[in-house]
Amino acid sequence: MDLRFSMNTVLCVIGVMVMIYGWRFFNWIWLKPKKMDKFLRQQGLNGTPYKFLFGDMKDMVQMTADAKLKPINLTDDIAPRIMPFFLNAVKTYGKGKNFYTWMGPRPLVHITEPALVREILADHNKFQKAKGGNPLAKLLARGLIDVEADQWEKHRKIINPAFHVEKLKLMVPAFYISCSEMINKWEELTKERSCEVDVYPYLQTLTSDVISRTAFGSSYEEGRKIFELQKEQATYIIKALESMYIPGSRFLPTKSNRRMKEIAREVKASINEIINKRVTAMKAGESSNDDLLGILLDSNYKEIKQQGNTKFGLSTEEVIEECKLFYFAGQETTANLLVWTMILLAQHINWQDRARDEVLKVFGERKPDVDGLNHLKVINMILHEGRTATAEWLQSKPAGL
Repeated sequence: MDLRFSMNTVLCVIGVMVMIYGWRFFNWIWLKPKKMDKFLRQQGLNGTPYKFLFGDMKDMVQMTADAKLKPINLTDDIAPRIMPFFLNAVKTYGKGKNFYTWMGPRPLVHITEPALVREILADHNKFQKAKGGNPLAKLLARGLIDVEADQWEKHRKIINPAFHVEKLKLMVPAFYISCSEMINKWEELTKERSCEVDVYPYLQTLTSDVISRTAFGSSYEEGRKIFELQKEQATYIIKALESMYIPGSRFLPTKSNRRMKEIAREVKASINEIINKRVTAMKAGESSNDDLLGILLDSNYKEIKQQGNTKFGLSTEEVIEECKLFYFAGQETTANLLVWTMILLAQHINWQDRARDEVLKVFGERKPDVDGLNHLKVINMILHEGRTATAEWLQSKPAGL
């Protein structure tokens, strides 16, 4: 009798738990999105209707795949190819106003009014970073982009010295070495005859090398290995972000999940080893503040010493995340800027000539230096134009990165 009662009790508990979690799941994928859809429309916003579980993700993937099947000329508008879904959504629901779409069961409000954009970016206490989404994205980088309010201010204060103009000037030789290596490879390819060169992989390598040299200095080789791992990590995470995330699925022992966690451990261990060597050198009185990591550690140490408490500084874990962010925030974005700039120069030959003439006039045959770079007005204009094209491309990246 007691055994039967115990079994019935267990079954009842299991049944209640199934009902509770079943209700939560149903609320997450249907009731809550429908309520939010109604609320957004009551606020005067227009947007795509919510579709069960996947939202607009299937349409995004399908429209992007269809767009990439069509050939494109160098002078064609790139927007319909790289972001067809959002372009269509703007025309259908935006029309100069704010609108929303669905990333799975989560609505994304797209702000198109400049005044509202400025207001949002200026008040990081009121408008905080979105929570939720695919937690796998945090394996790639956290740091400054992931903290809020007082924590954001602390991180920003400690990181700022690494990006002072005077510090960046000292890194110009490292930029020159990486650029020279890339140009030499191109010259080898075209030595015998003219040929087509896919420049994008070279530009990716260039930006990785530059960041490795400027971020880790004497630990350049270790930095390269870390960035190769981060590059592999990014491919896994982008693939994950392009599909619907099911809560808890990151704990499943799939091949990709295991590899992502393995990469995260390797990167953390490698950066931690570099940091420990630098801290030991700093304690021994050796100067190591000629690269981004050294400047960051020096700034962190001074902040802790000035305030008299370690809570005012960054932990080793936080420094590791900022180092990962150096790569994530700079590598692909800079490579994209350079390749889009080259595309624009290919479309406008006269600007190629103007840029080339300016460089030869300022530098001639000598190595680039900071003072000369400050006189490259035409080059600066071209890079600003390339940045606009890059920003359009980045809008097509999966949400959550």
